[in-house]
This record gives sequence, structure tokens and C-alpha cells, in this order.
Amino acid sequence: MMKSELAQQISRRRQRGVTLIELLVVLAILALISAIVVINILPERDRAAVRKAEIDIRTIETAIDQYRLDMFNFPTTQQGLDALVTVPDDANRKSDYRPGGYLRGGAPLDPWGNSYQYRFPGENSVVDIYSFGADGEPGGEGLDADIGNWIDDNR
Repeated sequence: MMKSELAQQISRRRQRGVTLIELLVVLAILALISAIVVINILPERDRAAVRKAEIDIRTIETAIDQYRLDMFNFPTTQQGLDALVTVPDDANRKSDYRPGGYLRGGAPLDPWGNSYQYRFPGENSVVDIYSFGADGEPGGEGLDADIGNWIDDNR
């Protein structure tokens, strides 16, 4: 082998591989992009969960209004939101109950997997429909705050 051929082979071998520094630079860029995405996306997911709960509560409230128009009264606290899905056994006007109920697919769960709460007569409104928030406990602040049909603040 000639000296120039050996130099060319060595040069080709060096050019084929990725250096450790190049690999570290790429990993650092990917880590930076990931951090930016996480910082910007996670709060939006939390806000979306709160917004979904607010929309669900308005939907349930509309269904309860329809129930009241048909049945001439609100479901009792004991009947709960199940009264919007199936005719309550103790309903006075069973023949006026809407075929298929008032909530398609049953009473929804809040974005955190808990049942929405219902109370009639309400303590804050004619009827209270609410979620306990992310922690599933009464009260709280931020994501853990209760979300109800009487609460109309911009979080």
C-alpha cells in the first residue's frame, strides 16, 4: 500500500463516524426543546381540564332544566344525576320522562375521573352542580378548587 492510499483510508474512517461532541450537542438541543415543550404544554392541559369541567357542568345544567320542564320539578339530591339517565322509581310523572333520558351516554365524570356532585335545593343556586377539582376534595385552590354552576370567575 502506498502512503497516500493509507492516508485516504484513515481520512474516510474518521469521516464515517459521529464524534462524541456532535452527539452531545444533538442531545443537548433535544433536551432544550423537550423542556420548552413541557413548560408550555402542561399548564395548558390543566386549563383545558378546568374548561372541560365548566362545559360539562353547563351541559348537565341544561339537561336538568329540560328534566324540570318535562317532569315539573327538579331531581332530588337522592335521585341525583342518575335521574337524567333513567326514570327515577319515585318519579310522579313517569309518562312525561323523555325517551332515552336527558344525558346521552350517562352522567359524565369530571376530567379527573370523579363523579359530578348534585344538590337540590342548592346552597349557592337553585340547584348546585359541581366538581371538587383535581384533588377530589371540597375546597382548595388553583386546580384543586371546586368548580360549580354558581362560580363564574376567569381562572
